[in-house]
Amino acid sequence: MKKNFRKMTKKAKDFSAHVYKILSASPTKDFNYKQIAAIIEVNDTQSRNEIIKELGILKKAGKIEETERGKYKIISKAEYYEGTVDMTSRKSGYFVCSELEDDVYIPFINLNHALDGDKVKCYIYNRRSSRKPEAEVLEILERAKTEFVGVIDIQKNFGFVTTTNAKMYTDIFIPKNEIATAEHGDVVLVSMVDWPKKADSPFGKVIKVLGKPGEHNTEIHAILAEYGLPNDFPVEVEAYANQIDTSITEEEIAKRRDMRNILTFTIDPKDAKDFDDALSFQVLPNGNYEIGVHIADVSHYLQEGTILDEEAYNRATSVYLVDRVVPMLPEVLSNFACSLRPNEEKYTFSAIFQLNNKAEVVDSWFGRTVIYSDQRFSYEEAQEIIESKSDIIPAHISLTGKEYHAPKPIVEATLKMDELAKILRRKRMNAGAISFDKVEVKFNLNEHAEPVGVYFKQSKDANHLIEEFMLLANRKVAEFIGKQKKTFIYRIHDEPNEDKLFGLQNVISKFGYNLNLKSKQDISTSLNKLLEDVQGKKEQNMVDTLTIRCMSKAAYSTHNIGHYGLAFDYYSHFTSPIRRYPDVMAHRLLQFYLDGGKSASEELFEEKCMHSSDRENLAAKAERDSVKYMQVKYMQDHQDQEFLGVVSGVTEWGIYVEIIENKCEGMVRIREIKDDYYTFDDKQYALVGEVSKNLIQLGDEVYVKVKNADLVKKQLDFHFVRENK
Repeated sequence: MKKNFRKMTKKAKDFSAHVYKILSASPTKDFNYKQIAAIIEVNDTQSRNEIIKELGILKKAGKIEETERGKYKIISKAEYYEGTVDMTSRKSGYFVCSELEDDVYIPFINLNHALDGDKVKCYIYNRRSSRKPEAEVLEILERAKTEFVGVIDIQKNFGFVTTTNAKMYTDIFIPKNEIATAEHGDVVLVSMVDWPKKADSPFGKVIKVLGKPGEHNTEIHAILAEYGLPNDFPVEVEAYANQIDTSITEEEIAKRRDMRNILTFTIDPKDAKDFDDALSFQVLPNGNYEIGVHIADVSHYLQEGTILDEEAYNRATSVYLVDRVVPMLPEVLSNFACSLRPNEEKYTFSAIFQLNNKAEVVDSWFGRTVIYSDQRFSYEEAQEIIESKSDIIPAHISLTGKEYHAPKPIVEATLKMDELAKILRRKRMNAGAISFDKVEVKFNLNEHAEPVGVYFKQSKDANHLIEEFMLLANRKVAEFIGKQKKTFIYRIHDEPNEDKLFGLQNVISKFGYNLNLKSKQDISTSLNKLLEDVQGKKEQNMVDTLTIRCMSKAAYSTHNIGHYGLAFDYYSHFTSPIRRYPDVMAHRLLQFYLDGGKSASEELFEEKCMHSSDRENLAAKAERDSVKYMQVKYMQDHQDQEFLGVVSGVTEWGIYVEIIENKCEGMVRIREIKDDYYTFDDKQYALVGEVSKNLIQLGDEVYVKVKNADLVKKQLDFHFVRENK
């Protein structure tokens, strides 16, 4: 009897959702139990009794009403919500909705063909067997994507495409006549055409063959296609860009503030192709310093309503993959007309500040200018000036490969601006800004774009110098318009997630660190202390990564809430219009308001902000995938080598290990650890040996070897060699 009772309970739980869903779908109709049984396709007595019982429960709960004897109708305060699906890698998902405090679990059976990121309408119900609610997808309102990248398996009369995305729980069926020119095993881009109600898989068609799995260009193009990111510009857009008049004319100069005679220079990465910002410097008669932040005047060339502007808006950002840049603007603009190259006159949009010796802004001016860049420096050259206080640039640092003497006025300007930047940075930190100087992994590539080495890029004083003056310009432009209460494009950043901070505290306490979570100021102070304390330690990259994950995502919005990470009440993106469309919009709005324009449409620009944020997120995912791909490719050539790594994650199926010397991360399956039988202890974030009671936990050092390097899945599997004890 006990067994039957359990079965009935499970069935009753299933009927709860079915019955409510049927009544919800037709809120004006009433149903009896026989009609509901027919819709659910059950006709046995036990099931019918369960439906009658369920109708009684729903009536008692006030969710339905009995309109006449045995007939029921929904009471229209249904638990309907609109939101998005966040899939897990285990064929279930969560319903994410801003109206709900917590995400709601969606079992696989309730997904009803919804995929990751889809906008859906859901019904929320409480399972009687537990207190946690569940969701069922009633309607797919909008697909997050309809194009997918995967490998095609061609059978006699059909094919199917399997993606490498762990959140994509189904393959895609391809009828024979939709296979196009694809061959068995090709990487293809497919479009999802239909998903019949009773079909296990959606139907699709091949729209592009990307190449053979594992080939370099195939995998890079697959990354771009996976996120719907473009590669080449349409021919008509290139043609339009090439016919733009990029000459510097006296007529246009007359409309601008002429700053060609003021000392101006750029500091950029040594491999930079576009230079969208320059700094000018002069000492004023009153002893203050005039520092100009000059930004390429992209909006002068990028006119609204043109096919070029439409393309730039659709892209919204440049994408920086490991071996290439997919630019927002065609090369004629990004690398030439808008690039502030040395010894050339350029149109710019400028924020010009008068600062005193305490780095206080005494006066500011915003507007269109024309400049002449006297010199281009790399960060390494500027850093050499800051460190040595000398004008000698050694050959091994010099962009020309030869030793030279930097002009004295530029050396003096660099040293003074470094001094002021350090004061600005100190003020930010004291105000509660958080210092994320995360180590960036870079690759040395050969002529075939294959990784032959790994190095780490870290910010130094020269980077901070540029950063502080860009931050100053972004902040002051936003403040200038924000205080006028006019519509603007803000870069916003909310406070960190409290639950994630508690989770971080749990992890870092194992290394002897602590967070003070009492107040906003205490949180930022203790986060900065944590990031400082882990510098150079084996656990640094893991702690840096976990701390970043606690942070809210920065985004674009017309609704200003300030920027938590920078500790600014007003902040915008103004300084990189060559690679970010929101900066172009900021330039246009600023000029419009300088010309006396009234507040622009908030609704229109909010929509553009959301689009820009979405595109930025897709670009970031593609960039991360390209780094993972290169890491796997690099490790393919080091199969027999032992590496020392740090345990960066512990799960019930194994441990993640990050190699110290190159930051490549891979998985060691639990069965690979042979010296004992290990089980996962979630309270200690550790694997525990059953016999020895040995702990393998976060931060432990272990030696590993490459077991498998899968370029298509971008995954590394390691052999466990031994612990470093």
